[in-house]
Amino acid sequence: MSETMNAIVISSFGGPEVLTYQTVPKPAPSPGEALIRVRAFGVNHAETHMRRGEWDEHHPITGLECVGTVASCPGGELPLGAKVVGVMGGLGRTRPGGYGEFASVPVANVVPVETGLAWEDLAALPEVYCTAWTCLFAVLDLKPRDTLLVRGATSTVGQAALHLAVDTGAVVTATTRREERFGWLKGLGAAETVLEQENLDEFLLGKGHPRFDKTLNLVGNRVLLESIRLTRTGGRMLQAGWLGGLAPVEGFNPMVQMESGVHFSLFHSKVLGTPEFPLSAIPLQDIIKKIENGAWDAKPAKVFEYQDIQSAHGMLDTHDAGGKLVVKHQF
Repeated sequence: MSETMNAIVISSFGGPEVLTYQTVPKPAPSPGEALIRVRAFGVNHAETHMRRGEWDEHHPITGLECVGTVASCPGGELPLGAKVVGVMGGLGRTRPGGYGEFASVPVANVVPVETGLAWEDLAALPEVYCTAWTCLFAVLDLKPRDTLLVRGATSTVGQAALHLAVDTGAVVTATTRREERFGWLKGLGAAETVLEQENLDEFLLGKGHPRFDKTLNLVGNRVLLESIRLTRTGGRMLQAGWLGGLAPVEGFNPMVQMESGVHFSLFHSKVLGTPEFPLSAIPLQDIIKKIENGAWDAKPAKVFEYQDIQSAHGMLDTHDAGGKLVVKHQF
């Protein structure tokens, strides 16, 4: 077996053009790891920040997730040839990620799945649905009939959160910066749609809208304080996305600006697969089955060939993808 592999590499920091194709050493899995033969991978906004040198850590072979088959597993935890998804566990950050032909992943971050979905359809699910499920149920403790505000609902995690929340019986208010997407969000089960805007708290509360039991803020720091103000006393506000950019909250003074009694949490998907947030707690197989059965539309917005990674990143940079972007390997 060859000791090298093909990979997409961040050759320097910059635009999509810095992503180059190289032959590199193939990862060698240690006990407790599985080597995945990558068949497809999702493209994530975090990877564009890594490409530009804006993230806290990155590996030149990035890619936070992948789907494929087990090529090697020294500890025997997974059978050879098993169909699996790999997500986080240092992928694309501290170890070569899904942009390579092979990826060595801690077994805690590998989930065997049974599915007839095409590789590219399966690749649209791991990071998005694992993140959304953990946000809603492990952190926000979402219950039937809870009122939930999802800010950034047309994002990939937002769409997954909407599916999951509606399925569990929550009453969802979804925001988007595109008014033409209101009907589409209603079709996914949103009870209410609102135009994403600055000072959303003043807009809604000024109209007499009740505060929400739970708030999922995917827009980020720019709307952090108003998202807290939109959450009722005793409710929970979770920030888990940075669609509005990475700039910190300027002049943050909790005593003056934060509401009393609102629980504020942060979730970063890099902790998926840790003892605190085990992948085994996420019903990924059930989620896949719902998608296979047509209950939810989770198809990627666009599928790119492996040689078109620069085009994929270019589309992601526009923030107009409209859904998950996926890249297929052809090795």
